[in-house]
Amino acid sequence: MDRSVRGVHSVVTPYQGYVYAYPHKTAYRPLSPEPLLRDVWAGEPLDTLFLYLHVPFCEMRCGFCNLFTRTGAPEELTGAYLDALDRQATAVLEALGDDASFATSAFGGGTPTYFTASELERLCDVAGRFPGFGAIPLGVETSPATATTDRLTVLAERGTTRISIGVQSFLDEEARAAVRPQKRAEVEAALDRIRAVGFPTLNIDLIYGIDGQTPETWMHSLNAALAWRPEEIYLYPLYVRPLTGLGRRAQDWDDQRLTLYRIGRDHLLAEGYEQVSMRMFRLPGETANGTEYCCQTDGMVGLGCGARSYTSALHYSFEYAVGAGQVRSIIDAYVREDDFTTARVGLQLDEDERLRRHLVQSLLQATGLDRSAYRARFGTDPLDDFPADLKSFDDRGWLEVTDNALRLTPEGLAYSDAIGPALFSPRVNELMSAYEAR
Repeated sequence: MDRSVRGVHSVVTPYQGYVYAYPHKTAYRPLSPEPLLRDVWAGEPLDTLFLYLHVPFCEMRCGFCNLFTRTGAPEELTGAYLDALDRQATAVLEALGDDASFATSAFGGGTPTYFTASELERLCDVAGRFPGFGAIPLGVETSPATATTDRLTVLAERGTTRISIGVQSFLDEEARAAVRPQKRAEVEAALDRIRAVGFPTLNIDLIYGIDGQTPETWMHSLNAALAWRPEEIYLYPLYVRPLTGLGRRAQDWDDQRLTLYRIGRDHLLAEGYEQVSMRMFRLPGETANGTEYCCQTDGMVGLGCGARSYTSALHYSFEYAVGAGQVRSIIDAYVREDDFTTARVGLQLDEDERLRRHLVQSLLQATGLDRSAYRARFGTDPLDDFPADLKSFDDRGWLEVTDNALRLTPEGLAYSDAIGPALFSPRVNELMSAYEAR
């Protein structure tokens, strides 16, 4: 197997890319012939699946956003999208058969609470067709403008265990700089409603690296979030990418973001939070409640035109886009679709890619990689499979090696967005480089 490295010795910036899944969807290609879902899932472990429903709608596109979403969708389109989700659910359930069992679930986006309360009822009805829904953890993303009492009540009554709200900054001028024109009063009113309705877990997302942000203003937002004592807090570095609203920044932006990250990390640790990953901090004793994707070994069933599904051998989805015109075209095609029995776009994972995925998804968590679990699954040791990569990280002081685990040091976690991309295979890098938006 070719396990040559991507050039970790040339790593310069700590912010090369957010690796929330591997391989990235820009490495996917049209599958020909399109495999039947029943064949894709045949023989796969079905006992701890993740159910994910994607809602590709938002009230507006924030300046930092590169998600698959469209704004201003009319009621006719949201209704047609729910109809398509239901048709897709029928095909997926038939493909999975009677042995499927789900361990956790999430509604993501976009903004799922762009849907009205009655539309959220329909969304839950679609999800409710899958075994265990309502009794397993359910995480739902929301925004200050759409976290209304009627919507939140529906979600609470249908078993939501975690609400994640994108605040980004508690300072109005920073919100405007991030092209997210919300008022702090609106944010706090939404947080009031979330706490009043009652969910086991509240997560608040904050962003560092916004134009004009300083250590003092960053601490202001951190303390404003901590006033709500959220069970989870995510700290996201601002990324500026092609097709997003914000312009590119000066070279010293890396230093600024790294400084703000360390301020945020140290402050949350001092406040009693534990670090789960570079981005995620959680109060001790809190369970995942739908937060963490079943990253290494469990299958994922995604519904919706922006969702992806994972089996051990194939990752698949629909077409990927960020540009508004392309996203609208894909959504329009999805709502007209009647045949959801095949996988359309994806990537077949060979042995090397499965090893890499397990390494990447494990190493970027604070708990690290369990070497005995890796050996039990693959029959090899990661130090033997990826000697050059791991030695490079070790030489930089980013890696702690024990008999039982590989885990990133605190400095290594700070460089997660460099370590993840450095572990991409040459094949995946070539596919991503050659990707052309539709």
